Amino acid sequence: MRSNTYTIGFTLVVTTVLAFFLSISNSALSERQELNIKIDIKKNILQSLEFYETKEEPWTLEIVQDIFNTYITSIVVDKDGNLIADKTAEQISDFENEFPIFIKKIKGKVDGYSIPISGKGLWSTLYGYFAIESDLMTAKGITFYKHKETPGLGGEVEKPWFQSNFKGKQFIDSSGVLIGIQSIKGIVDETSSEAYHQVDGISGATMTTRGLNKFLLKDLIKYESYFNRVRNQGDA
Repeated sequence: MRSNTYTIGFTLVVTTVLAFFLSISNSALSERQELNIKIDIKKNILQSLEFYETKEEPWTLEIVQDIFNTYITSIVVDKDGNLIADKTAEQISDFENEFPIFIKKIKGKVDGYSIPISGKGLWSTLYGYFAIESDLMTAKGITFYKHKETPGLGGEVEKPWFQSNFKGKQFIDSSGVLIGIQSIKGIVDETSSEAYHQVDGISGATMTTRGLNKFLLKDLIKYESYFNRVRNQGDA
């Protein structure tokens, strides 16, 4: 009959070995999850800038990386709109004073800008990207990659029908003043003089869209100094 010492020792060895392999497995899984998050963010940046995957060619990790590396350049600006030289979005440490911009270029020509947006909806903080045409006054696209809004209500912010409403809308008025884009209650009256910066609302999601209106304008303000300079001087 084996002694208690042997049993305890055997149990400790087995536990240690299992813990070791679980640790390795967890580390590998965590790295994979972190990579998937980064890829999902890049997909949202690309989608906001009008890159789309198709059923014939779905996006793999490698395809997303290749498109991003080929067409997207990231820069960082400060609160005064000055370019922070030799710094990329991945290197930002001061999120209160350093702001990333993702620039789409086709054959060397700027074809849009994408900036991160985030803010409170009804139940959660929404995270996404807002893309701007090269004229720096017209929306090119909008996406959301993370939120916990109610499915079928505020959760509709992630649906194509809602996001497509933003394309072509202007967030600068005729006097050059930044006014943002407003998701209104109901359907936009296209004959209205305000229609150029309004989009159809989401039925039953007043608080979510009200929050979106607020934080979209707040985030656009962060970049206004830089965008104003580009509008006036034409240098990206």
